[in-house]
Amino acid sequence: MKNRNAVVILALSITLIAGCAKTPNGTTTPTVTTPTVTTPSPTTAPGTTTTDAVSSASIVDKAATFEKAISSSGTWIIAITKDLTIDKDILLEGEYKNGKKDDAGKDIIQRKVALYAQDAERNITARYTLTAPKFTITSPEASIQHGTFKGDLYVSVKNFKLIDATVDGNVYFTTDEAKSTFNADAKSKITGKQEIKK
Repeated sequence: MKNRNAVVILALSITLIAGCAKTPNGTTTPTVTTPTVTTPSPTTAPGTTTTDAVSSASIVDKAATFEKAISSSGTWIIAITKDLTIDKDILLEGEYKNGKKDDAGKDIIQRKVALYAQDAERNITARYTLTAPKFTITSPEASIQHGTFKGDLYVSVKNFKLIDATVDGNVYFTTDEAKSTFNADAKSKITGKQEIKK
């Protein structure tokens, strides 16, 4: 009887383990469809935001929560879930860690504006447009990914990236270093001009 109980317990344990996905920090979480982060994505309701700048993401569908998420008290990754229009200038500010370490064991600084949704296999399932008159980037190691920003972009930090993203407007660099270290991949597009504007 004891052996039969042990077999049943073992079978249930295997079933439970198989039904969950392991995350890099060793916890289990169900599969999510928001952009991948280094720790489990939060299960926040649309229009809310989390506050752990090192390891969490803000998944937003409202202008006010997007503005909070990109502030210095926001999160390292900001993912919108629909097109958003903001009728005033916006600012991405603050230094954030993405939860990973480099080869020397130091925290990796990163900030990501994710304008897309993806499935469990990381295939992009939707792309969104963020519209604002002016979007200023002051967070180091920042990027806009897989969607469209409609307005003028002002870049004030080095190593800013566009990854499979479109800027429907101009890109202005406020320093020579910001311009010389800017990187747009082959899938990215800028419809306006690119110039230094100090």
